[in-house]
Amino acid sequence: MKTSPVFTLREGLDSGDLSAEFLTTHSIEKINKMDGYINAISAEMQAFAMNTARMADKRLRSNGATGDKFPFLGIPVVIKDNMACKGQLLQNGSRITKNYFSPFTATVINRLLDAGAVPVARAAMDEFAMGSSGEFHAFGPTRNPWNLAKVAGGSSSGSAAAVAAGYVHFALGSDTGGSVRLPGAFCGISAFRPTYGVLSRYGITAMASSLDQVGPMARHVEDVALGISVMAGVDPNDSTSLDLPGASDLARLTPMDIKGLKIGYFAGDGLKAIQPAVKTCISAALAIFESNGAEIVNIDLPCASFALETYCLLNTAEVSSNLSRFDGIRYGNRVPSDNLAEMIAKTRNTNLGMEVKRRILLGTFCLSKGHFDAYYLKALRARNAIALSVMETFKSLDFILTPVSPVTAFKLGEKVADPLEMYTMDILTVLPALADIPALALPAGLASGMPVGIQLIGPRLSDCSLLRLGYTFQQLTDHHALMPPENFATGSTL
Repeated sequence: MKTSPVFTLREGLDSGDLSAEFLTTHSIEKINKMDGYINAISAEMQAFAMNTARMADKRLRSNGATGDKFPFLGIPVVIKDNMACKGQLLQNGSRITKNYFSPFTATVINRLLDAGAVPVARAAMDEFAMGSSGEFHAFGPTRNPWNLAKVAGGSSSGSAAAVAAGYVHFALGSDTGGSVRLPGAFCGISAFRPTYGVLSRYGITAMASSLDQVGPMARHVEDVALGISVMAGVDPNDSTSLDLPGASDLARLTPMDIKGLKIGYFAGDGLKAIQPAVKTCISAALAIFESNGAEIVNIDLPCASFALETYCLLNTAEVSSNLSRFDGIRYGNRVPSDNLAEMIAKTRNTNLGMEVKRRILLGTFCLSKGHFDAYYLKALRARNAIALSVMETFKSLDFILTPVSPVTAFKLGEKVADPLEMYTMDILTVLPALADIPALALPAGLASGMPVGIQLIGPRLSDCSLLRLGYTFQQLTDHHALMPPENFATGSTL
């Protein structure tokens, strides 16, 4: 049985062979050495991290605390920069919230801290989680550890790159339409979007509230599941939160007998051309499932043909509403002016990036008088039709498998000038978000030296079964163990 990095460290900490202070120092040193090349980190949390690590060591020595009670005790983690942590920066990858310190802590962060985790840094991200490449971060793009000339994926670019580069073995991102799964695939790690409501959104800067979900990221599915086991559960501060049946069992995953499972394969043919090398990796993954007894069924998802357009309409509409608060009065760094309206306009125009302004304008148009029915209400009806269609599909299937992306990570700057082309990167990841169902991205090999990801999708609240399926796949393969070359010291494009 293969053992994950977090469980390996857990054993070392429990036995006394390792200390939380040593692991935290090592993580910080690695960030200092490598992040000048990758730019995965938006802010370090060194003082907070070292204090938390020393407290963890004290608990380990004096209270006999072990991984059974505190699964993350002494384990360094990275958190996305849209997640509140009291006294720490909360910049959302934007100039408008540059140097803003959070007055409270997000529920998922509190639950990780209660489990003993040591947050060492805040991860870079596309501004307000809007982007598929990690290039819309106001403080510079995140680069892919596998090739510094290529994107890391977005919007949780820094979280994925931090895990891939080995800064930490566990990170938190957020996923609205694919924002943990796409960077997970591009960087060769595992990333999970749970059923909507499984993880509390309290303390997460809202982008599109009906779609946003927290997503754990790690190299091994086992570590992803461990994160869900400590963070899941109803939160009185989030009325959309819910209980996940069997969440406590995720602390120790067991392989699933996949014999007889019915897995529907959707290639997305006709939506966007899939690179041949990506298709080869997907075929190999399907063969693994099939050789172990699963039945693979080629399926069509007619609703997928309008999923991206539906997502973009709903996303921009909610962005327009949620970001109205960043006006220099309620929140945001103010650009002074004698006129109130002019001050608000200057503040937003100066401090918000191109992609954020684009989505605000599109969303405001969709919500405006004369267009609300034609666009926003129509998109809501389309979303409902998508959810019903997917539910119908699962009546004859256990799971669905797709590529995460039709392509591997592309070059920095390649798609920035073409928003429509950039949006199509999410063409296979928006469907689970619209249907409120869980989806898991897993490494499935390399194509021309770059990682390829598969996406496993399950029905609503099948999160535990989906993670067990992913764990079983990783017991049968070694794709998740592949590491990027580590010659950052030379500054070369790998």
